Amino acid sequence: MKTNTQRPHRNRGFSLIELLIAMGIIGILASIAYPSYQNHIQKTNRTEGQNALLEILARQQNFFSRNMAYTTDLTQLGYVNDPVITDDGLYSIAAATCNAPFAVNNLAGCVRLTATAQGRQLADGNLTINSAGAKAPANRW
Repeated sequence: MKTNTQRPHRNRGFSLIELLIAMGIIGILASIAYPSYQNHIQKTNRTEGQNALLEILARQQNFFSRNMAYTTDLTQLGYVNDPVITDDGLYSIAAATCNAPFAVNNLAGCVRLTATAQGRQLADGNLTINSAGAKAPANRW
């Protein structure tokens, strides 16, 4: 006669401790990766402001070649609104006269464009460029 020597059938799956360990590892990896991801998103969104500033500066140069002066009214460059809001609404761009030594407070010598960060880009800060080519802050260009 044959006896039953098989072991009792156990449920297969994860124990609670195994599940908690896996969740802990995932949490640690996420806490390391998420800030890096946020920095990457801000840097990527910054290109929207940079490109808009360069486009407006090109229009300013064109305006200067026809009028021998820059303008602080961006509607004169063909934009509907002044200040100009970028496509995703991350920056508001306005023009102003440059500070010395670039100009003696007039638009014949220099214009400064400032992209003011908005919404989710606020933590990244503002960008500026002037008609002399000076960009600030240098680490964001």
